Amino acid sequence: MSDDIADIRRAIRDIPNFPKPGIMFKDITPLLANGALFGRTIDLLAARYHGEKIDAVLGIESRGFIIGAALAYKLGAGFSVVRKPGKLPYETHKASYELEYGTDALEIHVDALTPNSRVIIADDLIATGGTAAATAELVSKLGAHVVECAFVIELSFLNGRDKLKKFGVYSLLQYESE
Repeated sequence: MSDDIADIRRAIRDIPNFPKPGIMFKDITPLLANGALFGRTIDLLAARYHGEKIDAVLGIESRGFIIGAALAYKLGAGFSVVRKPGKLPYETHKASYELEYGTDALEIHVDALTPNSRVIIADDLIATGGTAAATAELVSKLGAHVVECAFVIELSFLNGRDKLKKFGVYSLLQYESE
């Protein structure tokens, strides 16, 4: 398994100063382009939940759609999406969260999850944890339960895990500094 993790880490490309100066962007597109390695990545995430009853995986816009859909397929679970405001065509619930400067929001269809369903929140990366925490709030509004939040990458130095203590965080890769 450690060879897989090392291969995944090598496939992630650093892009300095994107999307703004001072940010080191973790680009997963080379990982996604490698079919075998992408498959192993999803297998590793899915292995975490082997034997668990997972009803749905919730993908956060936009790379969370890729990770979440593949994970849902592997687990035999349903898949739903959380999007930026105004992107979903049906009735929605909204949750706001804090950004470094200001706020943003996410929405989910009111019928995306059934009450008491067991849900994994999935995304490619956790940074400050704001989007995942807002997503967990949406899961609660629908009467469902977060089993855990699953990520390929965790930027540990940003302490996003702290906002999700109530739900738990699982990540394949951790970066201790930029």
